[in-house]
Amino acid sequence: MSDILHQADQQQFVCTVDGKLSRLAYRRLDATTVDAYSTQVPPELRGQGIADKLARRFYDWALSEGLTIVPSCSYIDVWLRRNAG
Repeated sequence: MSDILHQADQQQFVCTVDGKLSRLAYRRLDATTVDAYSTQVPPELRGQGIADKLARRFYDWALSEGLTIVPSCSYIDVWLRRNAG
């Protein structure tokens, strides 16, 4: 797996595995709030912890920026309940 990159200009975190792109997309709702609205991992790569790594990187970034996360993506909603705190 490649390193997870934060593409701030596109409001997403991405990584490439076997030439296939996985991503977590977010949007800023205001100066202090971000909405994580989509996590996408190709079907053939699921079960390898890629979404978890994207979520962790996003969460760590949001925390370091002092941002509140609104999880409209169901995966991120569950991930935050299990891991944030």
